[in-house]
Amino acid sequence: MARSQRVTLRDVADRLGLSANTVSRALAGKDQVSEATRALVSAEAKRLGYVPNSHARSLVSGRTMVVGLVITNPSNPFYAALISAVERECRAAGYSVLLLVTEDSAENEERAVQQLLRFGVDGVLGVATELRSDVWDGLSEANIPVVQLSRDIPGRGLDFVGIDAESAIADAVVRSAGPGVRRIWLLEEDLRISTVAARIAGFRRALDRLGVASEQALVLKVPTHRTSGATQPWRPDDAYALASNLITRDNHPDLLITANDYFALGAYRAIRERGLTVPGDVRVLGYGDHPFAAYLQPSLTTIRLPADEAGTAAVDLLLRRIAEPDRPRTSTRLPAELIERQSTTA
Repeated sequence: MARSQRVTLRDVADRLGLSANTVSRALAGKDQVSEATRALVSAEAKRLGYVPNSHARSLVSGRTMVVGLVITNPSNPFYAALISAVERECRAAGYSVLLLVTEDSAENEERAVQQLLRFGVDGVLGVATELRSDVWDGLSEANIPVVQLSRDIPGRGLDFVGIDAESAIADAVVRSAGPGVRRIWLLEEDLRISTVAARIAGFRRALDRLGVASEQALVLKVPTHRTSGATQPWRPDDAYALASNLITRDNHPDLLITANDYFALGAYRAIRERGLTVPGDVRVLGYGDHPFAAYLQPSLTTIRLPADEAGTAAVDLLLRRIAEPDRPRTSTRLPAELIERQSTTA
């Protein structure tokens, strides 16, 4: 056999003097084949370098055993952890993962959906750009199950797994406020997506619960770099520029919430340059619990997102949808955890 040729099931069978059907059943672990024969076939297949032809197998089973995963930006620490969880859970279930990145571009998103349709994946886990809600309809029309991750597109009838960002922010702001806190600002990303809207809604809920007047509260929009193909979608210098233009010794928040921990880095610098202290003059609450948050001075109080749990729940939901296509739609919002550190303990 030429070394350039792919080893086939027939090659393994011929070497052992068995039928191809027996070798196939042995490699599949079928009960009709003895343990001794299974061990013999497995050893010979490994020696010859035999790899099952997944395309041929999919023709028989009607399954590719591949799940598509569409992510906006894998450098986002939440999505990086999510990818790891999805790959781990899919691998345990016998599935491979096809990862596609959109960088929050509607064009890239449409291209990703078309690739998934051509590939014929068994199901899709997707973070939508939310620029065009109908782009995912092609998958549903092709009877390919879809579970939305992180960002919810209402009215499409798709399963959803995400974070309860609204409750997380509302509860964290109330717990971080403390006595005497009246001026509360939010540094939020300038992006029209459901997760941003949820954080702002949570911020408003907290103001109501605290009885803070609207004139004492500000929502400040920080430029986003998600759509520019940037390696890191959040830049501390953008938050620094915005905060340093607004914060003075006489005009500053008592509590500053940042939509991610990278914005907190810039805010820390702006606060210090105005001769103010964290948390003495300004308490700071982050979002995401990125690895550096615990090592800032003072250490950053922030909201830890359950990325691993979200990935696990999404894969479980998708596999159930593949097995039961007609089951009712499921929407799951996981709670986040407030990690209290020094930046809010004035």
